[in-house]
Amino acid sequence: MRRWELTIALDSRHELPIFLQLANAIAHDIRSGRLKTGEPLPGTRELAEQLSINRNTVVAGYEELAAEGLVSTRVGGGTFVAAPMHTEAHTVAPTSDTPTYALATPACALPPVVAPAPGTLVIGNSLPDTRLFPAAALTRAFRRAIAQRGHSLLGYADPCGHRRLREELANMLGSTRGLPATPDCLMVTRSLEQAIDLVARMLLRPGDVVAVEAFGYPPAWNMLSLTGTKLMPVPLDENGLDVEALKTLLCRQRIRAVFLTPHHQFPTTSVMSPSRRARLAQLALSHNFAIIEDDYDHEFHYNGKPVLPIASGPGRANVIYIGSLANLLAPGISTGFVLAPPAVFTQLAALRANSDARSDVAMESAIAELFEDGELLRHVRRMRRAYGARRDALVDALRQQLGSALRFRVPEGGMGLWARVDDSIDLPAWVREGAKEGVQFLSGGRYDFQQREQPYIRLGFSYLDEKEIGEAVHRMARALPKAKKRTPRPFRASPTLQGRA
Repeated sequence: MRRWELTIALDSRHELPIFLQLANAIAHDIRSGRLKTGEPLPGTRELAEQLSINRNTVVAGYEELAAEGLVSTRVGGGTFVAAPMHTEAHTVAPTSDTPTYALATPACALPPVVAPAPGTLVIGNSLPDTRLFPAAALTRAFRRAIAQRGHSLLGYADPCGHRRLREELANMLGSTRGLPATPDCLMVTRSLEQAIDLVARMLLRPGDVVAVEAFGYPPAWNMLSLTGTKLMPVPLDENGLDVEALKTLLCRQRIRAVFLTPHHQFPTTSVMSPSRRARLAQLALSHNFAIIEDDYDHEFHYNGKPVLPIASGPGRANVIYIGSLANLLAPGISTGFVLAPPAVFTQLAALRANSDARSDVAMESAIAELFEDGELLRHVRRMRRAYGARRDALVDALRQQLGSALRFRVPEGGMGLWARVDDSIDLPAWVREGAKEGVQFLSGGRYDFQQREQPYIRLGFSYLDEKEIGEAVHRMARALPKAKKRTPRPFRASPTLQGRA
């Protein structure tokens, strides 16, 4: 097939490595429409010759693009520009006194996100910036793993995951989160969602009731509800899940489990106070329910000290702890994990062996290599510095360009910011006008358990760099005048979070 050569400027003196410069240049051409969906990219050897660089550099650049979902590969058929794909991370919302909701179907699925036009800045994402991903390091680790342990990695494997990765994860969880983790009680899963699914199928039966945060992660709610479980939302405030409201609920309703994200609650970013964590653990023991703790975004904390997980405290006997490496690595590498008490873990392991006996051993071994050689720790530190600077850039831009339009607390950690929209603003109209100006952000109603419109937005600061964040907020400011209400009338927001500012 004849095609024009790609014109790409690479600078060996630039601070970015060559493979990232290459990936960024091609990504720009895809987003600008210069490269169309389905169009083939040059072969790695061909492009390496054109640009006078090593072929492995091109391979690493293409892998970076694939991780971002911009290209796809066909075995023996080359690399092609992928169709536009846009995903959203965790979600959340409040509630008042509401009856039990039986969710036999995925009623809590996130509303579809309209694919943005080329050049649109997506500031609603709480996804990691794959431009920071150490693709070259992972490529080397993968090759080392195959070269050194090829035969063992290609055969049957422990359904609980590669032993080396479980050991490394146990060390990390013990050191950074105070968890009593051992490889024998730690399972590696293909994703966070698989971890939730396994726990739900092991723990829950049709008719059981699970308490969830009123603002939360709809994919998790769906996983739980597939067992025939009834989900009951519990209010939130600035200290996380309202444990006293849960206690009142327990007086009239037997609860089988509570699912929550106490560290950086998604999407509100509230951190559950230590006293509430201890109180929740006590209630779990006295009322005999399980706590499913999703320690979302624990790694990204910028001010003060992180609060230790519920699973590390004295009431941990009823806690099942789940997490994911997706935000540490990339959305396309969504390796998850489950840490559970011994008796519970035995049941989980049996369920995993019967339902999914083959783990992704080669990838797990490569990730273990990143742990062992210190690359993952260095990467986390780089991301923490980068995301902390981006958070500050977002806060400054919002204050300077939007003024009183938004009220918010500066989050101590995480990858996003939760803001209250002023009552004088028609939020759905602002979202629409923003799209016309080339910026995508979303109403907080998509995170509400009942999918009600809410006067909140979640803005991500991890996905864009400081310059892009400034431009995105500038576009939001341009769209704002067209979204002002003629006669301001207050939102009838859930009382749960009205005090948050």
